Amino acid sequence: MGLVDETFGNPSSVSEGPQPPHLGMREVRLTIPAKAEYVLLGRLALSGVTRMRPLDDETINDLKLAVTEACTNSVRHAYRGNGGIVDIVYELHDDRLVVEVSDDGAGFDPNHLVEAGELTEGGLGIAIIRALVDEFEIGDRQDGRGSRLRFVKFLTA
Repeated sequence: MGLVDETFGNPSSVSEGPQPPHLGMREVRLTIPAKAEYVLLGRLALSGVTRMRPLDDETINDLKLAVTEACTNSVRHAYRGNGGIVDIVYELHDDRLVVEVSDDGAGFDPNHLVEAGELTEGGLGIAIIRALVDEFEIGDRQDGRGSRLRFVKFLTA
């Protein structure tokens, strides 16, 4: 399977190249409407990506939960119900899976996830993701619009 670019659930391009003797890096990009009913598509795409490399059920379930939490944060907090899109990029490497979830909505200060020792709304999802993955980054998108959440899960042989 090569690059798949989907916009609002409709494939816009699919390119397949020759299969290398080793996995190397495969990338899948998915763009969904920022609506709760579309978060499932992010989980389904992850399921497809993880079929390219054998993973244990616990790792797959942890990754699905992390993707769900990341997408749900964008849906609930980025646009405040005014619509928009959520971009999800999956990069499957020989030794790790990298997932990046970004949006164009109102950004936020990750330093405000904890107030008076308690998690704020949205902070619990971030805490769950951090507990499930090996590397975690959160901040502004590279273009300065919206938010970007990126996590890495190292894969065992």
